[in-house]
Amino acid sequence: MSIRSRLPVSSSICTIAACVLAAATAGAQTPDVVNGTLESRAATQPVAREIATITSRTSGPAWIGYAVPLNRDDRETGCWASDGFSGRARVGPVKLEGAESIFVLYRIADRSVQKVRIASPECPLDAGGLTLYWLTGVRATESIDWLETLATGDTTRSLANSATMAIALHADRHATDRLIALARDARTSAVRGNALFWVAQRAGDRAVSTITQALDDPETEIRKKAVFALSQLPKDEGVPKLIEVARSHRDAAVRKQAIFWLGQSRDPRALAFFEQVLTQ
Repeated sequence: MSIRSRLPVSSSICTIAACVLAAATAGAQTPDVVNGTLESRAATQPVAREIATITSRTSGPAWIGYAVPLNRDDRETGCWASDGFSGRARVGPVKLEGAESIFVLYRIADRSVQKVRIASPECPLDAGGLTLYWLTGVRATESIDWLETLATGDTTRSLANSATMAIALHADRHATDRLIALARDARTSAVRGNALFWVAQRAGDRAVSTITQALDDPETEIRKKAVFALSQLPKDEGVPKLIEVARSHRDAAVRKQAIFWLGQSRDPRALAFFEQVLTQ
């Protein structure tokens, strides 16, 4: 899959019974591994500790993975992954309505996590001749906690971005809380900017206030990314805010960004704004 540039803005909040059922279904899934060895084990402690234990005992490169429920608005059909995928075609039914869970995968080497990848359960996993340690029974909230440490820790930008995206794809309602916290408080501008994008995708009514706050961030690049995040909102929310920013924001660079994204929107309200500006 190529992750969509615009995902529907919705927060997936399920009933307790539905969440328990979804978690049990996700946890029970086992991947189809080709060109590698699968070692499955039950997670008897928080996933961060499970991964730390495996990493400390593994001298060479390997993979660690588990399944968690997928945010319902992000369900794609067929085999997809966060950065492309290779492997043989799966024999068997493919859910036309999209998978209800995702595989979260970590490549470890030199006793640390080097890469985070996401794949749909329909994908056979080509492990490149390595071992895939598969954890069952991982709780979504613990997964989000662990991914947040990767997004905010002393890691590469690529790893932080992948971890943030993985948080956004979790069905658990706490994912939205973490994305908003990252957008507001993350130490680096790269993480704050990336989190802003995902806030626009799934934070619903809470997205506008978070993005609006970022419009006054001390860093120009974050203010620009906040404008882009506004362009990702549904038009009835995003276009009026973009017009407001284009009309009155103190930063000329931000106003310019807002005008650009208004032009891309092709919204009648944007056209009316441009006509008004040109005739003044």
